[in-house]
Amino acid sequence: MRVLVVGSGGREHALAWKLSQSPALQHLVCAPGNPGMAALAECRPLAAEDPLAVTALARQQRVDLVVVGPELPLSRGVADALRRAGIPVFGPAAAAARLEASKAFAKDVMAAAGVPTAGHRTFDDARAAEAYARTRGALVVKADGLAAGKGVVVAASSEEAVQAIQELSRLGASGASLVLEEVLEGEEVSVIALADGERYVLLPPAQDHKRLLDADQGPNTGGMGAVCPVPQLDTAGLQAVGATVIAPVLREMARRGHPFQGALYAGLMLTRQGPRVLEFNARFGDPEAQVLVLQLAEDLLPLLSACATGTLRQRPLAVAPGASVGVVLASAGYPGPLRTGVPISGTEGPWESARVFHAGTARDAAGRLVTAGGRVLTVCAQGPSLAEARASAYRAVSRIHFEGMQLRHDIGARALRAGAPA
Repeated sequence: MRVLVVGSGGREHALAWKLSQSPALQHLVCAPGNPGMAALAECRPLAAEDPLAVTALARQQRVDLVVVGPELPLSRGVADALRRAGIPVFGPAAAAARLEASKAFAKDVMAAAGVPTAGHRTFDDARAAEAYARTRGALVVKADGLAAGKGVVVAASSEEAVQAIQELSRLGASGASLVLEEVLEGEEVSVIALADGERYVLLPPAQDHKRLLDADQGPNTGGMGAVCPVPQLDTAGLQAVGATVIAPVLREMARRGHPFQGALYAGLMLTRQGPRVLEFNARFGDPEAQVLVLQLAEDLLPLLSACATGTLRQRPLAVAPGASVGVVLASAGYPGPLRTGVPISGTEGPWESARVFHAGTARDAAGRLVTAGGRVLTVCAQGPSLAEARASAYRAVSRIHFEGMQLRHDIGARALRAGAPA
């Protein structure tokens, strides 16, 4: 098969790496790609959010499957354009991707499907939201639209909630509507299902670490690391999430005439009352994808192709023993203003059980690898236990350097405390 991966981040590098191992793969194209992906595939410059440009490249490359990585191309109808052209695509149509693009829409779908979630209210007027917040205590304040993983603030008081409302309402269209939720207590877990519009298969659960600093301090980010699997959700619990969250949402989206074909990501809080959905994403998580591809012990290409063509067979997936850990290395200033073009050293390897996935990297005029974004690299390792995978990942991290490099030193520590085998 000839495959096109759309995107340029760590998630797309991880997907390209996994797809490159498939015996069914004939040729791999990444657009626009990054220096890490260039070692695996032909990289082509492309405006990934442009449906016509993506469709034209897919036709020119005669691809059998397009895998769309980021959320913005999906929300702008890239998958729709590809399907109209008769090109199989792994990724939902824009109408189905509203599960991520609009938190208010996702709440409406969950209510119709009977999916457990946090109590909430939606506001189109920031002043009305502020008035409501002043009558409450702790709240979760969410921008309704896409905000690159930075549109959620957990406010510990009404004063913090009002400040969050003011900040998020300045995001433009993303913050034109706001969703205010009750604060749920428990463990956060990510469950991703590969779906063909009707059937689904479940990837092992993962746990993201969204705060910038150790011990879950500092601002929210797009994700500073991940572990997979997580001891807080065992096999029986994972299957229950499929039955009570994934299946009802797929049925409701199909009932509305917008079947979901792609990666349906459920961000969950494991409360004392059971799992509650915090959010849906319409694609693989980042950095969850980076650890998931290390844990998946079977060929990813046939799975994505079956989702794209509506021929998925619902069954348990083969998962590697042990665990995987991913540590994100970020630029100085992230998640705020940052400087790019900073030289990076130590990524060449050779590595033992570790793997480095590129995200915000580029080549400068002299051919040096330099920083080109907020989250720069995800350093991952798979091992026979979480403790061993974690140790391998941090050993690899110690070899990499760029000025101002930020990272968390406690990725996976919570899962170890929760009882993951050492």
